[in-house]
Amino acid sequence: MKETLRISLIQTDLFWEDRDQNIQHLTNKIAQLDKNTDIIVLPETFTTGFSMKKEMAETGSSTVNWMKEMARSANAAIAGSLFVNEDGKCYNRLHFITPEGEVTIYNKKHLFSLTHENTFFTAGDRQVVVDYKGWKISLMVCFDLRFPVWMRRSEKHNYDMILVVANWPERRSYAWNQLLIARAIENQAYVVAVNRIGTDGTGILYGGESGVIDPMGQHIAKGNPFADQYVQATIEYSRVQSIRKALPFFNDGDRFTI
Repeated sequence: MKETLRISLIQTDLFWEDRDQNIQHLTNKIAQLDKNTDIIVLPETFTTGFSMKKEMAETGSSTVNWMKEMARSANAAIAGSLFVNEDGKCYNRLHFITPEGEVTIYNKKHLFSLTHENTFFTAGDRQVVVDYKGWKISLMVCFDLRFPVWMRRSEKHNYDMILVVANWPERRSYAWNQLLIARAIENQAYVVAVNRIGTDGTGILYGGESGVIDPMGQHIAKGNPFADQYVQATIEYSRVQSIRKALPFFNDGDRFTI
């Protein structure tokens, strides 16, 4: 069990539908990180941007192999989502990869119908919690943030931290910030969330404001609007446990299943 985890969020612009440029850009970013990082988090669809083209979905393992190499060289877990084509079905798939090359995947459950993501891609159907260095980490993607029942901590879906990767538009940045805080408070868990910056190929502007929020809803690190930067924080396992012990609100919660 590791009492503390050092988190490094890479808040940056993405090159529209250009995997090679994004990979080179992020390789350089990861190489400049300090070496005491435990988890590196990349934005949602970090190889392409939020492109609604099925041909952007990868059929091979080239990006996953790159993530494995980055995790090994940085001696840190690395997380980020990309579009994947598997047996003719396309998913927005979050990968969490350890330095040892262990891969855990989560397929985005809530697809964004405003951009017809639900037309081109297949929704995931299961919650995923990965155990890393003794921490239980729930994997989520962008639009999932609006659905508290799906993200709710329970005996079945138990965790210490929620990890969210996103392409969340700047025009809804207020909602982004409030929802991150709400998910942390209601689940008495850390929320670690990265959002991209810049303008995508459809003209949508993204403002960043990535953050690490503690189980009481307080930001312990927050990205500046529109800034290309690392957002870093150290989180403490004992803080999660002490808050839940002092404030055992889950004992009074509603019981439900999905």
